[in-house]
Amino acid sequence: MAMAGLSSSSSEMDLDRPILEDYISTDSIQRIPQTLHLRELLDISPTLTEAAGAIIDDSFTRCFKSNPPEPWNWNVYLFPLWCLGVVVRYGILFPLRLAVFIAGWIVFFLTFFPVHFLLPSSNKWRHKMERILVEMMCSVFVASWTGVIKYHGPQPSMRPHQVFVANHTSMIDFIILEQTTAFAVIMQKHPGWVGFIQTAILESLGSIWFNRTESKDREVVARKLREHVQGPDNNPLLIFPEGTCVNNQYTVMFKKGAFELGCAVCPVAIKYNKIFVDAFWNSKKQSFSMHLFRLMTSWAVVCDVWFLEPQYLKPGETPIEFAERVRDMISVRAGLKKVPWDGYLKYFRPSPKLTEQKQKIFADSVLRRLEEK
Repeated sequence: MAMAGLSSSSSEMDLDRPILEDYISTDSIQRIPQTLHLRELLDISPTLTEAAGAIIDDSFTRCFKSNPPEPWNWNVYLFPLWCLGVVVRYGILFPLRLAVFIAGWIVFFLTFFPVHFLLPSSNKWRHKMERILVEMMCSVFVASWTGVIKYHGPQPSMRPHQVFVANHTSMIDFIILEQTTAFAVIMQKHPGWVGFIQTAILESLGSIWFNRTESKDREVVARKLREHVQGPDNNPLLIFPEGTCVNNQYTVMFKKGAFELGCAVCPVAIKYNKIFVDAFWNSKKQSFSMHLFRLMTSWAVVCDVWFLEPQYLKPGETPIEFAERVRDMISVRAGLKKVPWDGYLKYFRPSPKLTEQKQKIFADSVLRRLEEK
């Protein structure tokens, strides 16, 4: 009976197998290749590369895409309300917000630059006034969007041997955090009026700038980081370890630089509510000025910020593992999905030479296996 059962099951399996003769000729099946050349093996390589690349790009690029809201003005009853909203946002709210923004900048410049240039750099009163004025200016920024920001957890304080790390959605992340505490931030150097603010104002807080295209900047920044966290009177250091803006639905890999300083790492989770506007800034498609205009013509910017418990490097834990542990905390608290991608791939793609080397290594390994058989 057992043998009969095995015979019947094997016959059923045979019936399920595809008949090769229905797809290719008998001559092709019986023909045994004497040699297999690398070029023949790689004939299908471009197709496989494109297929794999499409899968990877879909998984990677969705971290940097802004999902447009679904249209709701789809009938004759709602369309007039939508038009009224446009008139209110662009005709009433935007002029009022712009007036607040300009008035805030005028007051800021009239007070900051006299304090900055007339008082000596060693004067503690000067540093205190600069911090207060920068916090005030950031509050003006938030007011110009009608920002509704909820802060959770203990507020940051000035202490040595600590660094704050946060997920990154837009440059307004820094503004939202800066209105509570005057952080010294690690940031990409920007051109235009943003670069002027970085050089003329934020450098007074001890901020550090870098350029992604300059490999030497990494060593300089790493040295400045170590020096900054040792100073007892320095402003708290803020780092966005993702290195790029992500759409507030995912978190990409954290750079390990902030996690090998030998100090406390204070995670900060930032989550935006997209009910009124998507705060994600795609710097490759939109200038920061246009990004601010979009925020200032929205109803409001709604955001939650959580200051989490400080974390320390555990015995036997590597900086990379430490970074992943902190990323887990931020992702869980903000409700973000983790993806295993380096955010710098947004700016840099592997060179064709490196790709060819990887293809040759793969092809050689496949040829060796075929020759063994």
